[in-house]
Amino acid sequence: MFLRQKIDLSYQNVFIPNNVKKIGGKRLSQRFIKKKKLFSIITVVLNNEEFIEDTIKSVINQNVDFEYIIIDGGSTDKTVEIIKKYEDKLDLWISEKDLGIYDAMNKGLIFSHANYIGLINSGDTYNINSLDIIKKYIKKDLSIDFIFGTVKKKILKFGFNKNKINWSFDFYPSHSSGFFISSEVQKKIGLYNLKYKLSADYDLFYRLIKSKFYGISTNKREVVGNFKSGSYSSTFSFDDQFSEEIQIRIDNNQNKIVIFFIICLNFLNSRMQKKKLSYKFFFKLIILCFKN
Repeated sequence: MFLRQKIDLSYQNVFIPNNVKKIGGKRLSQRFIKKKKLFSIITVVLNNEEFIEDTIKSVINQNVDFEYIIIDGGSTDKTVEIIKKYEDKLDLWISEKDLGIYDAMNKGLIFSHANYIGLINSGDTYNINSLDIIKKYIKKDLSIDFIFGTVKKKILKFGFNKNKINWSFDFYPSHSSGFFISSEVQKKIGLYNLKYKLSADYDLFYRLIKSKFYGISTNKREVVGNFKSGSYSSTFSFDDQFSEEIQIRIDNNQNKIVIFFIICLNFLNSRMQKKKLSYKFFFKLIILCFKN
C-alpha cells in the first residue's frame, strides 16, 4: 500500500489498513475490541534504532486512555525489530516506504481512532504525566480545538500567540511531543500538505488560525515533551526553510505588502547577526512574493 494524499487534503478514518506487508499491533488480534480512546498518539520513524525505544517507552508508560500508532518509513536498521518488541502495547504499526515525514504523519492520522491526536517523532519523549496534563485542560474546557504543551528543547519553549504567525515563524513551542489536536478539527482542516517538504506543520497551523479554531497552551511549568536536537527541519538550510515559509504565506493569501515587510525585516536581522543572507536570495524572495 502506498497512501497518496488527496488534493483537497481531506481524509476518511480507517481502522485496519489493507495490503501492507509489514504490519502488526493489537488491532490485528481477533480478540481486539474496538473502543473509542481519548488520545491517538502517533510516532513516525525512519532508521532510528538508537532512539526509537526511548520514545516508545515514554508513550506506553502514560496512565491515560490512549491508542498508539507507529508509522515506519521502511527502515533498514533494527528499528522495526525494536518496534516488534512492544507489539502487545501498540494498537498498530506499519513499515513501508512513504513520501517523507509528512506523508508518514498523514498515514497515522488516517488510521487514528480517538478524540484527540498527538504526534511524537522518534527520539522525542513525553514526561511521565504528559497526557494527564493535556487531559486536564481538555476536561476543563471541551471547546479547545488544539493545545501546545510546554516543551524542553535546548531551552524551555512555552506559550502560544496566534497573532505572531502574521510576522514570525516562532509562535509556538513545538510540533512533535507538544502538539495535540481534536480529531474532529483535524478532519475539518485536513492533512499535512505534501507540497511543503520542510514546514507542512507550519502550513497546518496557519490554516488552523486562519479558520479561527480555538487553541491554547499549557502552563510554563507543565512540561509535556522533550524535543531531541537534530530535528528533520534542522537538516535543511535557512534559505530553504525561509523560502518555503514565504510560499506558505502566499498560498494562504496573506497580504503581499505584509509578506514584503516580513522578508525585509528578516533580511535586515540576518545581516545584523552576520548570517550573511545574500542580496541575491533577498531579491529572489521579493520576486516570489509578487509574481503570483
